Amino acid sequence: MSAKLGEILVRENLVTPHQLREALDYQRTSGGRLGSNLVKLGIVSDDVITAVLSRQYGVPSINLDLFHIEDEVIKLISQEVALKYTVLPISKVGATLTLAMADPTNVFAMDDIKFMTGFNVEPVIASEASIQMSVGKYYGGSNQIDIFDAAIAFETEKAAPKNGKNGNGHSKNGVKIAVKGSERLSEADLDVSLGSFEFENSDESNAEFELVQDNDEIDLATLAKASEDAPVVRLVNILMVDSLRRGASDIHVEPYEKDFRIRFRIDGVLYDVMHPPMKIRDPLISRLKIMAKLDISEKRLPQDGRIKIKVKIDERSRELDFRVSTLPTLFGEKVVLRLLDKDKLMLDMTKLGFEPESLEKFQRAIANPYGMVLVTGPTGSGKTNTLYSALQTLNTPETNIMTAEDPVEFNLQGINQVQMKEQIGLNFAAALRSFLRQDPNIILVGEIRDFETAEIAIKAALTGHLVLSTLHTNDAPSTISRLVNMGIEPFLVATSVNIIQAQRLIRRICAACKEEVHFPVEGLVEIGFSAEEAPSIKTFKGRGCEICLNTGYKGRVGLYEVMEVTDDLRELIIIGASAIELRRKAIELGMITLRGSGLCKLRDGITTVEEVVKETVL
Repeated sequence: MSAKLGEILVRENLVTPHQLREALDYQRTSGGRLGSNLVKLGIVSDDVITAVLSRQYGVPSINLDLFHIEDEVIKLISQEVALKYTVLPISKVGATLTLAMADPTNVFAMDDIKFMTGFNVEPVIASEASIQMSVGKYYGGSNQIDIFDAAIAFETEKAAPKNGKNGNGHSKNGVKIAVKGSERLSEADLDVSLGSFEFENSDESNAEFELVQDNDEIDLATLAKASEDAPVVRLVNILMVDSLRRGASDIHVEPYEKDFRIRFRIDGVLYDVMHPPMKIRDPLISRLKIMAKLDISEKRLPQDGRIKIKVKIDERSRELDFRVSTLPTLFGEKVVLRLLDKDKLMLDMTKLGFEPESLEKFQRAIANPYGMVLVTGPTGSGKTNTLYSALQTLNTPETNIMTAEDPVEFNLQGINQVQMKEQIGLNFAAALRSFLRQDPNIILVGEIRDFETAEIAIKAALTGHLVLSTLHTNDAPSTISRLVNMGIEPFLVATSVNIIQAQRLIRRICAACKEEVHFPVEGLVEIGFSAEEAPSIKTFKGRGCEICLNTGYKGRVGLYEVMEVTDDLRELIIIGASAIELRRKAIELGMITLRGSGLCKLRDGITTVEEVVKETVL
């Protein structure tokens, strides 16, 4: 779009080639659209850019100053959406919504707004500056407005709206509008002191009070029926399919006192996607619990389940597998669905993000016939993916591999996987004891949580079995201290553990909008580069585009700290050396730390300085 617009402006003698180069240079450093940058630099006016874009795309242009937009039209789109996409709703006729856009080619914006409002979108062009001014004019200082497709609201909401100017429940022309009061009080409104409160009207008999009580009674038959209503079923289906299309790993369904929010976690970051009306809260949550085969009458205790569905997406049949967890909160049950997408499971270890020397150490450790391989890191750092990749490498017809997992995330052909069930006594320790009577070659323990599990795992590693497991520790050297603190003797740790690997996941720069940015040499030295190397380091970031949803990031890559337990380290472990001493020695022996791995990704232009600093420490 930018190059084409620039060519048209030069061809029509509206800008000179020199002015175009100046604007493009400014765009590379500051981001934004070429048209708005030309206006900022004073090279052309807003009207000229709007007229050229109108001719270029065959879309009408309008002057927003000449329009008065009705409140009911403005309320169709929230202020956040208007600012995010630089759009403004203009008018509504039948099932068509006319939308002023700075970029009429932004199909993601049109699709999102069509989904949120239930209207067909007809774009017109307006200048970016005029849209932003109009957003301030129509939304500034007013109530925050959330919209929701009426097709999602179940049929009982067809009744008349509540009384009051801003009451929730207004439904008009097929669009459900929920208004949340967000007016702010000024200091004058709060002109009181803690020492002496003064009230204008002290006659407390004039005030009316109503005691609000929690109603824990639920009509299960009504709730079950409502959860099967077509709009509720449709919303749940849309959420699941949309989460897959957007590359989300989790769906968060969160009830609050006066709000109901749905968020997606994409590349490790949560994004707001929807605020459905409060009346759909219980039916929607019940629908999810029914699909996961959970008890809809039990709202006081956490529950875990699984949803497996087959769906045809983009002419391709896909099997979606969701792990479902419910948690009672103050205002209802929060539900988190984790999408277990087999297509995203990376079983090729060379593509996970290992540095070559770290990968060589890890592959050497898992090739040993016995001993322990530990993978550490916080929840969501890719530990399961790493272990599954290792198992896939070791999975041959001659090998008996057994796993104890909680939960089993992916089914792997040729591997005996056991799901833990604490309520009947099947925990990691019990499963491990049973495994040792099943003639295993390789054992995977989902997590070492206590002394009993650690003790059995180490004994297995010392008696001719290769044991793979995970722990929650900050880095590789501190894992030794954690095992010793659990009660394992240092000499047992030293003789059983082959390798410890800590890992994190950081976001990749979007390849479609990647651009070089200047970063001070002093800053690069501060984060870990040497003074000699820092000046030669090129840093990059994503400008933001439709492919990466304007985040500048697309996908994730691992950072790995691989500590091979050599004889030198074993001696330190046996004499009770601290994690700091072990770390210092491991670095001397060539260990690449998490920060070091992050710096390698920076050298290769894979990620940004911000991502490395956020996930690692020096």
